[in-house]
Amino acid sequence: MLRLCFALLFVSILCGPAFAVEGPLLTDDTWRISSTSRLTVDGGLALGAPAALPTGLSTGVGAGASFGSGWFTLGARGSWSSATESSIAWTVTHQDIRLRATGAIQHAVGRGRIALRMGLGHTFVREDRLRNQGARAGLTGSDLETSSFSARPAGDLEVVVLLHVAGPWLLTLGGGPSVSYATSTLHGGWISELGIGWQP
Repeated sequence: MLRLCFALLFVSILCGPAFAVEGPLLTDDTWRISSTSRLTVDGGLALGAPAALPTGLSTGVGAGASFGSGWFTLGARGSWSSATESSIAWTVTHQDIRLRATGAIQHAVGRGRIALRMGLGHTFVREDRLRNQGARAGLTGSDLETSSFSARPAGDLEVVVLLHVAGPWLLTLGGGPSVSYATSTLHGGWISELGIGWQP
């Protein structure tokens, strides 16, 4: 044990100057904000209520870009998510593709920004229905499974927080209510995204 202590002491004396020359791995410059561009790009995990299913959780990915400075930004966003629900007779899978043109009012607070973002566009919904135990019963064609596709005018209103972490990198978090229109009725829900942003 004593020999091990002397060996460690000897190695630390020999290698200490080398470590001192290299310097620490993390400095104040590591966390300094280096963003100067008006462009912000982000992407990450998307969660929300399905656009057409009355229940369930739709999970997927989303991304977007915004351009502007001061109080206002304009941009575009898109996301894909899916949800699967079952009943006694059917297993239903919905895939939602949300495409939005966005505008936001924002305010800088310390290392971050808080924004109220509105998005308008369409939500494209693909529905796949599979009859449970239908193949075992010998069903084929539309008796076994069906698919449909629809496009719905939609809009979102989100509260968004962007926090500068290091250099051009940001942590982004947003969410709020979402509304889509189909067959003369409004379908309400919610959306949220957690991701990483980049502002050069």
